[in-house]
Amino acid sequence: MTTLTRWFVGMACVLACGGCSRDRRPVEEHGRDSPPEAHVERTDRAPAASPSGADAGRLQDSSHEASLALRVAFTETTIRNPATQQLDHVKLRSYQTANGGSDAPLVAPTIRVFPGDTVRLTLNNQLPDEGGCETPDPNTPHCFNTTNMHAHGLWVSPSGNSDNVLLSIRPNVVFQYEYNIPADHPAGTFWYHPHRHGSTAMQVGSGMAGALIVEGTRLPTQTQPGDIDTLLKDADGTPFPERVLLLQQIPYACRGTDGKIKTDANGQWICEPGDIGQVDSHTDIFVPPSAWKMSGRFTTINGRAVEPLVEHAMAGRIERWRLIHAGVRATIKLQFRRRLSNSNPLGRMAARDHSAWIDANCDPQQVISHWELAADGLTRDRLDARTTTFLQPGYRSDALVLFPTPGEYCVIDEEADAAVAVNGVSANRQLLTTVTVDDGNAVSDPTAQLKQTLKNAAGAFMPPPVRQRVQDDLDNDLRLTSFVPHEDLSSAQPTGTQSLLFAFAPPRVGTTSTDLKPYDPGRLDRILTLDAVEDWTLKSVSLGSPHPFHIHINPFQILTVIQDDGKDLTEEPASEFFHLKGVWKDTLLVPQKVTITVRTKYRRYIGDFVLHCHILDHEDRGMMQNVRIVLPDGAGGQQPLRHGGHAPLR
Repeated sequence: MTTLTRWFVGMACVLACGGCSRDRRPVEEHGRDSPPEAHVERTDRAPAASPSGADAGRLQDSSHEASLALRVAFTETTIRNPATQQLDHVKLRSYQTANGGSDAPLVAPTIRVFPGDTVRLTLNNQLPDEGGCETPDPNTPHCFNTTNMHAHGLWVSPSGNSDNVLLSIRPNVVFQYEYNIPADHPAGTFWYHPHRHGSTAMQVGSGMAGALIVEGTRLPTQTQPGDIDTLLKDADGTPFPERVLLLQQIPYACRGTDGKIKTDANGQWICEPGDIGQVDSHTDIFVPPSAWKMSGRFTTINGRAVEPLVEHAMAGRIERWRLIHAGVRATIKLQFRRRLSNSNPLGRMAARDHSAWIDANCDPQQVISHWELAADGLTRDRLDARTTTFLQPGYRSDALVLFPTPGEYCVIDEEADAAVAVNGVSANRQLLTTVTVDDGNAVSDPTAQLKQTLKNAAGAFMPPPVRQRVQDDLDNDLRLTSFVPHEDLSSAQPTGTQSLLFAFAPPRVGTTSTDLKPYDPGRLDRILTLDAVEDWTLKSVSLGSPHPFHIHINPFQILTVIQDDGKDLTEEPASEFFHLKGVWKDTLLVPQKVTITVRTKYRRYIGDFVLHCHILDHEDRGMMQNVRIVLPDGAGGQQPLRHGGHAPLR
């Protein structure tokens, strides 16, 4: 079946039945270095910017509408299993679109919007009806075909039909979300995924996740920050090439007649001819800490496992990599290495063979530096040079990558120490992909090349009132102070404090070691006051895996990360927290024997939302709290919780 024929078949299916399963097909036939783009209907073009003057680059008006639709349905397809060198047939819950591309359902389409947009996203749940799926204990995973949508990291209202994760969208229900993205929303890399308590891990583990990118056109002024997008250009105005890399772990399993996961003699999961792999159970797929390692599955990039990126890079050319950890249970320790010229061919390898292949073929003396420009979608105050980037579930990292010379390069997931691995055990060392770098302008000093390119862009495209300031900042340790979207709270006077403790077995959250409780949908755990500035102390208090803390709506600024022995981990080069002091994020790992202090301000929005561990099966089993932001008079704190688990959409 040709690509064109497949497109017509898919369109006919949509028109005929609104969401039939697609033909079973290999998703790797037409690999790409970015996911497919969602078709977004717009009422007009990108927000217009005023051409000159003190407000050059600011939005002239923000009345823009963007509309799209996503189906949620089971789709049968195949996943390349490098461990067995075969295509495994799978049946997964997935996001489907009329133009989803050949990579669906393993990677959802990228959605691109702008500050000031009103985004209308119609979600059509076409999963099979489950009947009475509720459980007496809300923290027993359940209702796997009931869903909703979370716009992870967006600064929008948590109420009504906006970023409301307390809704339950049952099978055969169509519901339209409306995200009113404010005109002053930061540009950056965000993502979307289901968030219905009880089914979140099951659905995200099936691959239901996609990039949500807010594009920026605002130039900085003397009083307002601009969008970093306006600087990331060559001198002729060509934007840096961009790659969107959605990193996922899909722990599908094939079962025998006894209902148990099929394994080989070594205990590694297998699928045999005629089997259909599914993500269908918490008990043996998510709960054991070693499950992901024993599965033999691989972290996929845009739906593919250990496949070379198709589009080649060019030596000396700066690229923007948008890295999104959309997986469920693995820490990624990303590194670029030059591949040896006499290296072995890239063949299909079992997980246990990757480490030896990396040692033999990827040069440890030629580790390529890259520069993080944004963490969790929020532009940093300077470009941070590093040779390793840690990605925990929920994290995003925007990096500038410059390959200095032509050749082949390895993109590696190095083995992370168990203390910062979300499974609590070290994972398999993995070759994620390779990059072919074509002839271009080889450079001997990548940092100098990067600085000069950005200074040239500033000279050509920044408004005269701020042009010199932007160039001076780049000269001064690659600073980006004209593009930081949030005010620095490090010297602000906090008006209150919050304490958060994660505990395991069973998963629960508390403010002190004596009030640790599992999640209760009807209990209001925290009442916060609009415009308050508060310091949060974060700890994990029991043995087991560390826990990534995620809070919805308002991000936070990192103040301190102190180990129990007094060591400041933001000053330790080997630590994943190195250089994170002062950085804004919305998700942050909280390891054992570490105390983290962050500061946040509750801005603009009131309403009910949640905080939780972003190991999503921990969240499903109780590691979550309800939060409410109220007006300063506090009256809103007396209203009952409005929770979708008790008021489902039908």
